Amino acid sequence: MTTHRIGVIMNGVTGRMGTRQHLVRSILAIRQQGGVQLPDGSRVMPDPILVGRNAGRLEALAREYGLARWSTDLAACLANPDDRVYFDAQTTSLREQGLRAAIAAGKHIYCEKPIATDLATAVDLARLAKRAGVKNGVVQDKLFLPGLVKLRRLVSSGFFGRIIAVRGEFGYWVLEDAQPVQRPSWNYKAEEGGGIILDMFAHWRYVLDELIAPVQALSCLGVRHIEQRLDEQGRPYTCTAEDAAYATFALAGGITAQFNSSWCVRVYRDELLTIQVDGTEGSAVAGLRECRTQHRVNTPKAIWNPDIANPLRFRDQWLDVPDITEPDNAFKVQWELFLRHVASDTPFPWDLMEGAKGVQLAELARQSWQERRWVDVPELR
Repeated sequence: MTTHRIGVIMNGVTGRMGTRQHLVRSILAIRQQGGVQLPDGSRVMPDPILVGRNAGRLEALAREYGLARWSTDLAACLANPDDRVYFDAQTTSLREQGLRAAIAAGKHIYCEKPIATDLATAVDLARLAKRAGVKNGVVQDKLFLPGLVKLRRLVSSGFFGRIIAVRGEFGYWVLEDAQPVQRPSWNYKAEEGGGIILDMFAHWRYVLDELIAPVQALSCLGVRHIEQRLDEQGRPYTCTAEDAAYATFALAGGITAQFNSSWCVRVYRDELLTIQVDGTEGSAVAGLRECRTQHRVNTPKAIWNPDIANPLRFRDQWLDVPDITEPDNAFKVQWELFLRHVASDTPFPWDLMEGAKGVQLAELARQSWQERRWVDVPELR
């Protein structure tokens, strides 16, 4: 069996997400399983080189996972023709520079979301990649979570009948004084590309567009609940970005979606993300891994009576949706699809222009918040 090497420049993997999800649970897991099988029966094996600004952290990371290649010289890495793929997991404010350099070097592009801090830059990057003829993709991991895979099955089967509403709850309490910090301090600084709207609305765009119906308009309120936090060195700093956002989306087909996104909410849910879809024939609640349903014929007759203890255990009346296949890491699944796309030109619809749609939604949400009104979402070309 033939195995093809593919060099992957991984920029920004010393961060929490870059290390855990993209390096360890995706690229290294793919290497451990013997690569990714291609349609012709051969396999492609990713060979990563770790890139960043901190030589000490890069060397320690490479040593921990038995990797020989790391560098602080991005230009030299991009000049190496043996490394065909550039991956970017830097902070959002640094991503544009890396992507432009990689596209100019003729590298295939795969990057975290959001792909830029503003829509004009995001669209320009997508157009640059298309003109350069390089394959390109953006991480849209929520589509590959086991819970949302089950939700997609329900939608495609017609389980809901006519979908009428969607409710999403995301978040948890990020401790202001925890050491080490739960989330990077730049997440709470607007001047460094922080804020929960830019971070999370890129997710809500592709989740709603692809699983339910296209987003046509929105109304959003952003809030900065916590004014001061501690940074990575334990020093206090003033927060300048919103840490919560409350949005209503109008979707095609008359569907209404509401999403609460917050780093200032204590969890009374089964999972950190839950999405409820209600339809004329049934409802479902999906989380990261689980999905439960209640069909029309199993819906009890609820009676409002605050004068007695509630006799019904509502959660017990829902049924689990089983896994069809053994669930795999969502980031790893999409990495495998992208590596096949690069090596064999198999389909990969989640390109940089799809990523730009997420930036568009975040930008319009901020406009809605600032102007205190509903904003239409025009088609992005």
